[in-house]
Amino acid sequence: MKHLVLVDGHHLMYRAYWAIPRTLKTRAGEQTNAVFGVASMLLNIMQREQPDSLLFCFDAGEETFRHQENDTYKDGRAETPDDFYVQIPRIVELIETFGIPHVSDSQYEADDFLCTYAIEAEKQGMRVTIVTGDKDCFQLANKNIRIAIPHKGYMQAEYLDDKGVEEKFGVRPDQVASYKGLCGDSSDNLPGVLGIGPKTAVALLQDYGSLTGIYEHLDDIKPSWRKKLERDRDQAFFCERMAELVCDIALPLSLQDIELSNLPYGDIATFFTSMEFMALTKRLQALADSLYGQRIFTGQEQLAIAGSAGGDSGEQLSLL
Repeated sequence: MKHLVLVDGHHLMYRAYWAIPRTLKTRAGEQTNAVFGVASMLLNIMQREQPDSLLFCFDAGEETFRHQENDTYKDGRAETPDDFYVQIPRIVELIETFGIPHVSDSQYEADDFLCTYAIEAEKQGMRVTIVTGDKDCFQLANKNIRIAIPHKGYMQAEYLDDKGVEEKFGVRPDQVASYKGLCGDSSDNLPGVLGIGPKTAVALLQDYGSLTGIYEHLDDIKPSWRKKLERDRDQAFFCERMAELVCDIALPLSLQDIELSNLPYGDIATFFTSMEFMALTKRLQALADSLYGQRIFTGQEQLAIAGSAGGDSGEQLSLL
């Protein structure tokens, strides 16, 4: 069965930025902590998942259809420092140097692309791994689509299928949007039903199945919960709708367009060298050896790499 790996680009970038010390710079002074972190995790993803196809999905801005319906959507998130944003072009350069395609659109979030590609790939008989920590994507988990939450630079990824989601959160994947309708999501500035927390939301969904089912049985629900549900009915259904992913976007790239061929190891090595990522250059050679038995450096070049690797960030990998 062919394997498609879909990567939530912004999630990976944020994780890398906050995991690697911001003091990481080239000798010329260019800050590279987020670039290094993404490159390191990407090597681990390639090694661990060995994908047949790979796609990065990005958010394009703050004017998606959800923002148009709710102008406070995602308000209140902590401001991201400027030294994160200046590294994004380099991260895109990194991804393109690997020969990996990426998609984004101002009308949709990365999650909507993750959903659309995952569903289409499953229809075509592929298994899918979605690399993200965004709970919205948990509604996609099933026996063929799993969520991989990066830990330790993707060396200890946590995998969730449909049973894993239910064990971890107490609700099935198809109940995730209803769950967020009830208890909200502070990261998206969605309040849900005020006074209904995660435990109550899980109990209600286990009894009545969905948000609609809950409201169809209000008379059976204890008065203290019923009062809150009645008060915030419209808000609950609105938050549920905001959490539901779009799974039918017209694909900007076909599944054939995102198939991987042999990695352009020479180009990647040149990029790593220019960014002074010597420890990653050694890991790139190890990846080529393990996957393809392919040497990309001569013996003398390997010695030069080994001799210059002490100054870069190998020891910081454990922070990812």
